[in-house]
Amino acid sequence: MHVSVNVAVSADGKLSSRRREQIAISGEEDFARVDRLRAAADGVVVGVGTVLADDPSLRRHDESHRRRTKGAEAPPPARIVADSTCRTPTEADVLAGDAATYVLTSEAASGQRRDALEAAGATLVTAGDERVDLAAAFGALESDGVGSVLVEGGGELVFSLFEAGLVDELTVFVGNVIFGGRDAPTLADGEGFVSAFPALELEGVDRVDAGVVLEWTVPEDNR
Repeated sequence: MHVSVNVAVSADGKLSSRRREQIAISGEEDFARVDRLRAAADGVVVGVGTVLADDPSLRRHDESHRRRTKGAEAPPPARIVADSTCRTPTEADVLAGDAATYVLTSEAASGQRRDALEAAGATLVTAGDERVDLAAAFGALESDGVGSVLVEGGGELVFSLFEAGLVDELTVFVGNVIFGGRDAPTLADGEGFVSAFPALELEGVDRVDAGVVLEWTVPEDNR
């Protein structure tokens, strides 16, 4: 599976303020760029923390771009939530509408929560004991026809993907604001690396809106 990560951060590298509320960092030009990235992917992935904080629909994408890249009969990108214990609310917007929705979960999720999400329309992919085994879960998605995904956060999920060596590309919009705060979420949270730091290759730099987009690839020998 091809895994692309796309995030927007403040000039000081924060995904949001210390309140962890949804804040628009970029503008219309960057929104259009992200819509094209979504349209070209088979699925869009977020962590359950993003679902609980922002309640995204993950339905928005550039439909004309998808028709050109995927064909006129291509379904909308699948919506995928990494959620080890099935905390996704059954009324979450990510479960609304007709697009396929996968919840990647672990054996730690209760049967009651599993049943509730399946009844709400989610397809569950179970991999891992206490936490989602992302490599195994992504392998299952690929077997189901999801060959490429766009990951949109949050920081815990992004770190876990880098830790598992699954990231092929990283695209970052760096905005013109400062959030500050030692408790504000960053691009890659989690435990953090202390050695064998993933090294990226810079492929492109573009001015977009009032910020800049950095495009990186991750060489296989650095995963």
